[in-house]
Amino acid sequence: MKRLTYKKAGVDIEEGEKFVRRIAPLARRTFRPEVLTDIGSFNALFKLDVKRYSDPVLVSGTDGVGTKVKIAVMMDKHDTVGIDLVAMCVNDIVTSGAEPLFFLDYLATGRLASKKAAEIVKGIVQGCREAGCSLIGGETAEMPGFYAADDYDLSGFAVGVVERKEIVDGSSVRAGDAIVGIASNGLHSNGFSLVRKLFFDMKKLDVKARIPGIKTSLGEELLRPTRIYVKAFFALRDVVKVKAMAHVTGGGIPGNLPRVLPEGMSAVIQTGAWTVPPIFGIIRQMGNVPEDDMKRTFNMGIGYIVVVPQRSAETAVSVLKRVGYRAYVIGRIERGPHGVRYE
Repeated sequence: MKRLTYKKAGVDIEEGEKFVRRIAPLARRTFRPEVLTDIGSFNALFKLDVKRYSDPVLVSGTDGVGTKVKIAVMMDKHDTVGIDLVAMCVNDIVTSGAEPLFFLDYLATGRLASKKAAEIVKGIVQGCREAGCSLIGGETAEMPGFYAADDYDLSGFAVGVVERKEIVDGSSVRAGDAIVGIASNGLHSNGFSLVRKLFFDMKKLDVKARIPGIKTSLGEELLRPTRIYVKAFFALRDVVKVKAMAHVTGGGIPGNLPRVLPEGMSAVIQTGAWTVPPIFGIIRQMGNVPEDDMKRTFNMGIGYIVVVPQRSAETAVSVLKRVGYRAYVIGRIERGPHGVRYE
């Protein structure tokens, strides 16, 4: 009778151990002084410096990269989706005014290849360093028979902290306030089911295809990582009063901005107030996608929104530009039905 081992069943424990050895030095580069445990423990310990806060509130968030990872597999380029993963989580928690403290990831794959998985973690490390948080742990699951050999999925978990009195919750938003939009890096991590359907199923394009209007290959354009907006908020918070913030993800501006507005407040968005990256026009034209679908599927060039007093709008744009973010005054708050209106 043939002998069955875990490796023959599709799970390579030695490859998993090799992966941990590869990523441990990378993760340590992100460690803040508050980290008490090393990579490889059953859990991760993080000591909150309570002397820094009078009434600290922990803020948590979780998200994934979605089917954008399919593009990474098609390109065999895995060093950027980890940035997306961190961005999707930390951008969410910073909307409350929180400082990201630590991050954990979950990687599931059909067959663990330690070198490829380490490339994914390199991106996560880069994202954590940009966000100022520590990669203190994670989980890697090798699941043959559930995922195809080269396929994988990613999810992440971020925890931050904010003083209770400094929580940004939108409650102070009033009619007349300005809406400042911060430029995205392209598609970010939303709408990829539509994107893949259009480019690869309907148009039968290759990831190496060149499309007029795009300076890179199609695959490189699609893999542009999600922008991290943590530094944008921290540059603004001591200069202007930040009343509300929204991370523009799936649902676009209409689906996300109302989440941080009080009842009776309406956001009026000025069409043409910012430069829309070419990829969105290409998708709309090639797929004959209705305008409403575009606005409710994609960020359309605005990845993050900050609501500030009208008198502070231009100051906010100037501060953001100084720290490396293109920003625009894209609208205003009015009294009216809760939601978004374009004009």
